[in-house]
Amino acid sequence: MRTTPLKILASLALALLAPPVLQAQTSQAPAGAMTARVIVKFKADSAMLRQQSADVLQMHAGRAQALGARVGLPLQAGHGVAERTQVVFASGLTSAALAQRLSSEKDVEYAVPDRRKSRRVAPNDPLYTTAGVPGMSSGGPVAGQWYLRAPNSVTVSAINAEGAWDVTTGSASMVVAVLDTGVRFDHPDLSGKLLGGYDFVGADRNDSGVTIFPNTFESSKDGNGVDPNASDEGDGITLAETTNPNSLFYHCTSQDDTGQYLEERSSWHGTQVSGLIGALTNNGTGMASVGRNVRVLPVRVLSKCGGWDSDITAGMLWAAGIAVPGADPNPTPAKVLNLSLGGSGNCSALYTDIVGQVNARGAVIVASAGNGTGLAVSEPANCDGVIGVAGLRHAGSKVGYSDIGPEVSISAPAGNCVNDAPAACLYPILTTSNNGAFNPVVGAGGAIYTDAFNVTLGTSFSAPLVAGTAALMLSVRPDLSPAEVRRFLRSSARAFPSLPGVPACHDPNSSPQVECNCTTTTCGAGMLDAATAVTAAANDPIVRIDVTPAQPAAGTAFTLTSAQTAVVAGRSIASYNWTLVSGGGIVSSLSGANTASASATPTAGGSFIVTLTVTDSLGETGSQTVEVSVTGAPPSSGGGGALGLGWLAALLSAVFALWRARPAARVG
Repeated sequence: MRTTPLKILASLALALLAPPVLQAQTSQAPAGAMTARVIVKFKADSAMLRQQSADVLQMHAGRAQALGARVGLPLQAGHGVAERTQVVFASGLTSAALAQRLSSEKDVEYAVPDRRKSRRVAPNDPLYTTAGVPGMSSGGPVAGQWYLRAPNSVTVSAINAEGAWDVTTGSASMVVAVLDTGVRFDHPDLSGKLLGGYDFVGADRNDSGVTIFPNTFESSKDGNGVDPNASDEGDGITLAETTNPNSLFYHCTSQDDTGQYLEERSSWHGTQVSGLIGALTNNGTGMASVGRNVRVLPVRVLSKCGGWDSDITAGMLWAAGIAVPGADPNPTPAKVLNLSLGGSGNCSALYTDIVGQVNARGAVIVASAGNGTGLAVSEPANCDGVIGVAGLRHAGSKVGYSDIGPEVSISAPAGNCVNDAPAACLYPILTTSNNGAFNPVVGAGGAIYTDAFNVTLGTSFSAPLVAGTAALMLSVRPDLSPAEVRRFLRSSARAFPSLPGVPACHDPNSSPQVECNCTTTTCGAGMLDAATAVTAAANDPIVRIDVTPAQPAAGTAFTLTSAQTAVVAGRSIASYNWTLVSGGGIVSSLSGANTASASATPTAGGSFIVTLTVTDSLGETGSQTVEVSVTGAPPSSGGGGALGLGWLAALLSAVFALWRARPAARVG
């Protein structure tokens, strides 16, 4: 058959005008595929959101059913995370496959697998100064709460909380949320310091098979689901549970060198973190805390075998005062959230979304970098808007187990032993705990402190030192934004030491890194200095730069203003100094460099960097550095490879004219 030019033109025109055809993606579930567990967020204009009901469970079920009908899969509804976000389940395919399938739907903003995360003035409290003597088989450490005192030649990484307490001992109106395993409300050193909190650990869901357990509560151990009781019931897993293939907690624990799964006793992790942030201080008993007078809001999101992203992110929203389906409103929203937990991988769309919402409420998020022995920082510490914290040894080098990377904001003590067991650990992080092996020992009789033999180590305990410091900063300057808290923490950090004989830390890869000398590209801006950070927050100007228009364009003048800059009450701004750090080849100078606003006209698209330093009437200074992006000149109306509708119409007219002018067909 001969193809004529006319047919080619017609085919081309029809192909260009036809709507694109999306190829449907199908996947066969492999044998033994896991139950898919996915968090889906619907778009604001989604038709699925019309599935309204006074009953939250019915509403979620209706949305899941409608979405399932759309993709041709029976979906089971899980609990809600936020107004437009919920968990869905499906059998016969993996979570990754279901997330990919749902993400392509027009009504879906994002869909991600629901993965597990795991728990990673000197006061007169007796354990603060010294906690034992050499030769003991329990108690200690001899160094006491070394990490809170001023640094010296031995404990180089100590944070100098004493100096911060000279400025403020914290405000009782300042709330720090601890998203963790819950808390033991009966610990005497936490008495009066804990708010009611909430429990987001729901009914059991098995991620290792197709069986779903909607009406059992083996993980939570409290006999119910989401409720206003954040008590820690224990997260220990017995040997029988971790080795039984029919157990919900099969292979949930760590392995020994031979590959055998081990029994794990309850960690009381949330109680330990809470003690570091808010234990009663200067009361003549027990330990001291960083935040002293601040209050702790326990939010239970972890239990046996860790916790689900859906529970953790729902807890984050609730902690910040954002409504969560099925949960009572939070009467005491937190200004600081501590997440001593993490998983693997890059920051997902889910955490990017939730972190943005929490930051928009003015809440600071602090997260531990992880204990992967020098590997890359894990989610959520690697998310923008989160203050990621790496761990230091007493001497200031990176502790062997701490993860690192450019996402780390700052580092703080994490605890290290120097010597080996069974000898006493020399520099652990002492804090509140419970002496129950698997279940809590109720009452004051179960309240203990970790020590040189029952040790507390990990970046899980670096993060609360930073969170407590942030709470002190906000106690003296409540109007600090999350970004400004991070900026003050980083600008006040002490430089890392360079210990002889210790290699420098390098960018993380697949190989572990044990002890190494920190750099600012691997361990953040430096070592936490609570005294300097709180002093700066109390005294320094808060420099804020606004760009007008918000998106500058090449060839058009823009203005940098400092109208939102704030100084301490009773002071005024004495001077401004705008500095062009890097013109990026598009800005050569700034007009008005010593006034409240500066301006320039970029010559092309790209970016430039500028710093504003403000000095107040008492000589205190503050700075902010911003990178400004500039769009290129608008494109001309002609050119390009796309075919406009007018051209296509002309093409069709030509095709039609050719068709009418064709020669008559010959008969016979």
